[in-house]
Amino acid sequence: MKKLSAVQLKQQALLLSVANTLEEQGREALNGMVQCWFEVQYHQFPGSLLLRFQFDNEASLRGAEPELKVWQKRLSAALLKKGVVLKDMRRHLVFTLEGPAA
Repeated sequence: MKKLSAVQLKQQALLLSVANTLEEQGREALNGMVQCWFEVQYHQFPGSLLLRFQFDNEASLRGAEPELKVWQKRLSAALLKKGVVLKDMRRHLVFTLEGPAA
């Protein structure tokens, strides 16, 4: 794995901070949420960011779907506070049953 540059390390720290905050809030507010995880291509940040809220079963996922836009707005607002603008917030956060690839 290629080493991250100083700028990329700052981006990673920012993303981890935002993801951890949203994960904590999500676990409290969304029944069945297991974890929050993300993928990003740092050389294409922020456009390549994809944050996922993982749920434990299909029923929990379906129950949370109406809240998706709210959480997309929260992600956008949290990043904006840190100086990162998302052009299309709908592309950057999804609800899923999939876990991170090992």
